[in-house]
Amino acid sequence: MIDFRYHLVSIVAIFLALAVGIVMGTTLLSSPAIESALQNAQDLRKSNNDYREQLGALQAREERNDAFVSAEMPAIIRGQLTGERVLLVAAPGSSGTLREQAEQVLVEAGATISGQVTLTEKYVEPAQANFVDQLSISLATGVTLPGTDPHKNAAALLAATLLTTDDTQAGTENTATRGVLEGFVEANLLTIDGTPAKRATLALVVAPDGLFTGEKAQEQTSALVTLAAGLDAGAQGAVLAGTMTSTQPGGLIAALRGTSDAAAKVSSVDTLDMPAGRAVVVFALREQLGGRSGQYGLGADAAEFQPASSAATPAPSTSGS
Repeated sequence: MIDFRYHLVSIVAIFLALAVGIVMGTTLLSSPAIESALQNAQDLRKSNNDYREQLGALQAREERNDAFVSAEMPAIIRGQLTGERVLLVAAPGSSGTLREQAEQVLVEAGATISGQVTLTEKYVEPAQANFVDQLSISLATGVTLPGTDPHKNAAALLAATLLTTDDTQAGTENTATRGVLEGFVEANLLTIDGTPAKRATLALVVAPDGLFTGEKAQEQTSALVTLAAGLDAGAQGAVLAGTMTSTQPGGLIAALRGTSDAAAKVSSVDTLDMPAGRAVVVFALREQLGGRSGQYGLGADAAEFQPASSAATPAPSTSGS
């Protein structure tokens, strides 16, 4: 049986424990401990302020650098693409602002923009691959398609319609492919601006701003890589341009650079959102005219920022404009 003495001892033990806790707490929260915590907080605030100042300085430096490059851009790229016709191809989800900036730089470099083709989500939808194939086959009068791959067939047909490797044919329509663009537009696979049927000698493909995700991602990027490779085969060269985002898994530039056959022929630039990067696009297109390709930018899988030949004098061109 529990007696009064047991209760008394228990109560004394409880108060003793409280007293010990109070003593320990006041010891831990003594002046040195408080001062140490305050000092740590002050150090952290100073570090954060330093980082903000460094970030501000870097942003100001980048803005001034971009302003300088933008101001000098016409001189930097003048005459690099004189006489060439360039086709703009916009992937689904690509930035309209970046396309406009790219077009401006190409014109400043002396190129003529034949037109723009904007692909729809339907074009890259895996479930529509058989439809794309059947449409390509039905429209391919006078054009030999490469085989059984739906997007290779579509790319070959579009390349024959929009591009040429023959300078003397630049600016003219391919009589064998009349009706192809109309058929693709009616099928809601693409839209057009300008006169892309008046064939170009070079193609610039603008990558999506975002990443492809989910189970369909690989098939979607594969369809666009196949298109870029097909356009390159039907022209004097092709470049895929986008931002650093596109170099991440699920990005179109990452998919191109991970496909050895396509990367050996199609150049890529992952700095289209930078003035200097847009100059690199011009140099990469000019390099394509010489039968060379490369992967350029700041991404981990880029070989270098710009073509080694970018400082060279542009070769004369006889392409019609």
